[in-house]
Amino acid sequence: MKFRSLILGALGVAVGITGIALSKAAYAAEQFIPMLVYRTGPYAPSGIPVANGFRDYYTLVNKRDGGINGVTVTFEECETKYDTKIGVECYEKLKGKGPTGASLFNPYSTGITYQLIPKASVDKVPILSMGYGRTSAADGRVFEWVFNFPMTYWSQASAFVKYVSRQEGGYDKLKGKNIVHVYHNSAYGKEANPTLVALAKRYGYKLTLLAVDHPGQEQKATWLQIRRLKPDWVFMSGWGVMNSVAIKEAAAINFPMDHFVGNWWSGTDADVIPAGQGSVGYKSTTFHSAGSGFPVHADIIKHVYGGDAAKAKENNIGEVLYNRGMVNAMFGIEAIRTAMGKYGNKSMTGEQVRWGLENLNVENARLQALGMKDFTRGVKVSCADHETGGSLRIQQWDGTKWKFVSQWLSPMRDIVRPMIEKDAAMFAKENKITPRSC
Repeated sequence: MKFRSLILGALGVAVGITGIALSKAAYAAEQFIPMLVYRTGPYAPSGIPVANGFRDYYTLVNKRDGGINGVTVTFEECETKYDTKIGVECYEKLKGKGPTGASLFNPYSTGITYQLIPKASVDKVPILSMGYGRTSAADGRVFEWVFNFPMTYWSQASAFVKYVSRQEGGYDKLKGKNIVHVYHNSAYGKEANPTLVALAKRYGYKLTLLAVDHPGQEQKATWLQIRRLKPDWVFMSGWGVMNSVAIKEAAAINFPMDHFVGNWWSGTDADVIPAGQGSVGYKSTTFHSAGSGFPVHADIIKHVYGGDAAKAKENNIGEVLYNRGMVNAMFGIEAIRTAMGKYGNKSMTGEQVRWGLENLNVENARLQALGMKDFTRGVKVSCADHETGGSLRIQQWDGTKWKFVSQWLSPMRDIVRPMIEKDAAMFAKENKITPRSC
């Protein structure tokens, strides 16, 4: 599915949620942001709310704020079906659109991200893979054009182990514990494994890695194996239909849900609702709140949906992945705004937006101004650190809503950062890249 939403706040042109196509001549300036989406296929339950969150936030910026410092946000969707080959085709199709080309790409697929990394530096279009993609891209000295704040998969996995240690009574209590990682058998799913393996060696827990093939609808053998293993904890890196199937299978073998923790792509409404009462107690990581009780949501209902809260709910407002798409869109918009602070209030090039991403500093005061106070944490990016070493919380499903059951958990930087730098150095050597001096 593809649509283009071009909104003229300054001229007071009324448009619907799907937008209308208008001549570029109608704008004083526009900032084009491509959207790689998957509204169809087995990953649609995850892809639809993410896409809606992006779309609604971009529309909000135009209707509420009159664009970014007066520059209209324009965007176009390209359906990838979560297929790497199609995703690269979408990138090639959209990278040159807009008056100055694409601002930045949000691939929303680790596989697509890996393929776009070498293209980004050539095309001078930054990649924002927020909380996914290649973990070692956190080393900005090597990966100048890729950003994966606020946390990487390796950092997330380390924070999960930290959470387990606290639940068990300390790191020393991890020795002899059994942890299973159920993961999507793809570049994405495998990304957390190096950290889990390294921490197993450090703390002495037994780690079992169980891959689930695409799209994840057949998992009976996996969960029968888990029933035999009787692990103390299960961590899951799933996506789309895989998540809901896994939760149903876990419930079927009576696995204790409060010891089943999904990563932040395995913890939204569509993952738990199909299992009914069987999903109660299931947990997942997250780096923002669930629900629609924040000022930014009220603004979206007012400005994007004309006050129609029911229509907004139909479009997933408040669901975890809708909120994540909205947070992702916000960080991208603020990076463009940061770039404008240096280069002027006009259409930014990809190269200028890259500078904005690398100098992004979203503080609490800015989050409050955006209607996101206490909704998520800000970030401060630097040349050397494109991850920022953020933090996460654990949320738990109570049958009707998600609620936090932990404080903010920081990653084990002493373990993760050296691994990142080692992998980045290998990439630099293999690709004849001279790391920048930061």
